Amino acid sequence: MALVPYVENVIPALSKLQNSSAQFHFANHDLRLAQDWKKLGVAAVVWDAAVVMCMYLELGQVELKGKVVIELGAGTGLVGIVAALLGAKVTITDREPALDFLSANIKANLPADIQGSAVVSELSWGEGLERYPAGGFDLVLGADIVYLEDTFVPLLQTLEHLCSDTTVVLLACKIRYERDTNFLSMLKQRFRVEDVYYEKDKDIHIYKAWKLPPRRDL
Repeated sequence: MALVPYVENVIPALSKLQNSSAQFHFANHDLRLAQDWKKLGVAAVVWDAAVVMCMYLELGQVELKGKVVIELGAGTGLVGIVAALLGAKVTITDREPALDFLSANIKANLPADIQGSAVVSELSWGEGLERYPAGGFDLVLGADIVYLEDTFVPLLQTLEHLCSDTTVVLLACKIRYERDTNFLSMLKQRFRVEDVYYEKDKDIHIYKAWKLPPRRDL
C-alpha cells in the first residue's frame, strides 16, 4: 500500500482505523494486528478488503497448503499471516518504510514453529523485479491495492513478472471510482478475470485472475 501522510480524522466511521490494534480470529488463531495510522497512514491499518480476503481464504476455494505465495502491498500483514497459518509459504511485501512495522506484526502473530513460513521483503511495484523469480509463485494476493491510478501500470508489470501461466491472482477490491473499473479493464487485456466472491455488507469483491495465453499474430 502507498504511504499517505496522517490527517486527523473526525469521521466516526473511520475512527477504528486510528485504534492502536485490531483483533481477529482466522485459521483457528486469535490475531492482534498493531495499527499506526499516524506514522504510516493507509499502510498501517487493517482495511475491510483484507478481512474479506481472509474470509475467502478460509473457505478453502484456493489450495494454500504447501503453495508458494506472495502478497503485494501487505500493510499490516493480515492476509499473509492468515495464508501462512493455512499452510502456505508466503513472501509478504510492501515498500521499505513499512517493513519494520510489518515484520513486528508477523512475529507477534505467527507461532514459533511456522515463523519460517513467512518472509518480509521490500517491493515497490515495477522496480527491482529481477529480485523475484519470474513466474515463481503459485498464488499472488492483493487486498485493497487498486486505488492510486499512478500505480496501475507498475502494478500490472509486477503481476506479469510474478505470474506463470498457472499462477492464480486474487485481488480483494472495493470499487469506489471509475478509475478502479479502468484498472480491471487494463487487467483483462493481459489476464482472464472472474468476480468469484462478493461480500455485500462491506461491498468488497474478490477477483480471480490468470494470465492469458500469448497472442499469436495471424
